[in-house]
Amino acid sequence: MEPPHLAFLHRMTLNDAKRTLRAAMLAWRRGLDDEARRAAAQGVIATLRAEKPFEIPSTVSGFWPIKDEIDLRPLMTELHAEGCTLALPVVQGRGQRLLFRVWRPGDALEAGVFGTVQPLSRCEAVEPDALLVPLLACDREGWRLGYGGGFYDRTIEELRRKQPVTAIGVGFDGQLLPEVPHGPDDQRLDWLLTDRRASAFV
Repeated sequence: MEPPHLAFLHRMTLNDAKRTLRAAMLAWRRGLDDEARRAAAQGVIATLRAEKPFEIPSTVSGFWPIKDEIDLRPLMTELHAEGCTLALPVVQGRGQRLLFRVWRPGDALEAGVFGTVQPLSRCEAVEPDALLVPLLACDREGWRLGYGGGFYDRTIEELRRKQPVTAIGVGFDGQLLPEVPHGPDDQRLDWLLTDRRASAFV
């Protein structure tokens, strides 16, 4: 399914353009059928194996799929089998960065905020070497559109100040657009990983 054509976004303010693009991409993603979703979940495994955007083993944060996001659980299972320490994000509160707690396939999860699930509070907190980042859209310069809370932008900015970290946007290939509106608080991704490509941003 082709992504929407949104050239008219240039005539809007930044916030309006982001809001319009979010709505369009959420609708586009809802339209994907189950077969396309299953194929994409396996496709990201193949593209990651082909390009290797981060060291394996290492500490990697993934995400549990919500709102029709691509399903990373098969990929996370593969990474765990290859010796990676896995973590899932925890929203600590509005305006704060994300916390990451260790998670292993089969571990229990608890409800978080905004419809998320997260590792139990007793699980160890870690800082990832690589972040698999959910997205609604990404462009060829590495600018990402998320849900508007700024959690990943704040987190990536803080981590980059402290240590080398690789931020990899993960989604369906149709979420790659020619251009995504962005502002001074947005953080560029280092890589894009989809079911059809793994692209580094220079």
